[in-house]
Amino acid sequence: MTRPLPLALLAALALSGCISFGAEPPDQLLTLMPAQKVAAGTTQTVTAGEAITVLWPGMPADLNTTRVPVQATPTSVAYVKNAQWSDTPNKLFARLLAETIEARTGHPVLSPRQFTLDPGTRLSGQLERFGIDASPQQAVVVFDAAVARGADIRTRRFEARVPVAAIEAQAVGAAINQAANQVAAEVADWLK
Repeated sequence: MTRPLPLALLAALALSGCISFGAEPPDQLLTLMPAQKVAAGTTQTVTAGEAITVLWPGMPADLNTTRVPVQATPTSVAYVKNAQWSDTPNKLFARLLAETIEARTGHPVLSPRQFTLDPGTRLSGQLERFGIDASPQQAVVVFDAAVARGADIRTRRFEARVPVAAIEAQAVGAAINQAANQVAAEVADWLK
């Protein structure tokens, strides 16, 4: 003998096709790919203080999303249709920085999770811009870096602008990736 389904369960099943808990995800997610990579199998032994720790940079609220911002006017921000990062920009950029710094400097780079081993030189900062400037149609990456070695702290602003052919997902992803790699290379050279 089968038991009839409770009324509440039937109602929930009927509504399940009508309710959406968020926008449809795009067909592809954007990510950053380092232009320079550490070779597979590379091992290093370091002494105290030789490592570089890359911390996740801070960022303003308009970047604290996986959507790709477009500075439409000096006082308004929109987002690129059907473009979405695979993670928040500060985490993607920190991973790109770490890979680029290790490849260009030869120093081992630690993640925030490995920080307690021996932070050595600490790189942090603020990711100020990471998106598209609509007026000149450019990808823009602006990073205010802060490096701490012991009690000494140095700061510097890095900026890269790359033309973008169209404000659509694939084009903006490639242009931002190029600008982010340019900034990461400049930061790595500054740390040498």
